[in-house]
Amino acid sequence: MAFKLNRSRNEPMSEINVTPFVDVMLVLLIIFMVTAPLLTVGVQVDLPESAADSLPDDQEPLTLTINSKGEVFIQEHKVTYQKIVPKLLAIAKNRTDTRIYVRGDKTINYGRVLEVMGTLSGAGFSKVALISEPYKN
Repeated sequence: MAFKLNRSRNEPMSEINVTPFVDVMLVLLIIFMVTAPLLTVGVQVDLPESAADSLPDDQEPLTLTINSKGEVFIQEHKVTYQKIVPKLLAIAKNRTDTRIYVRGDKTINYGRVLEVMGTLSGAGFSKVALISEPYKN
């Protein structure tokens, strides 16, 4: 027994086909899952842990990173020790009140981190802070 719908050609369809919508959403989900880990910015370092509270983020700070080999990076760009201050002044538009976060690998010599921080303080930068991982119990 065959059923025949009595629908004329000019009547609108009342069914919604959600298959294309679901396909698009699954593709977007896969794209975001793949690209999200790639959005982390910076040089990979193994930060030490600390129980100190985090600083407020009122503006985007500059990040200066010292990796385990002693190489210095401003954001993701490698710089020599002599060019740290000129590059930071150029990026900060000669404003020494710019917040600078210093990230030092926990295997690096503590003296190297202090040397870089002393250079920043000597250049007039007053808002210099060390970055660490939150303390894990």
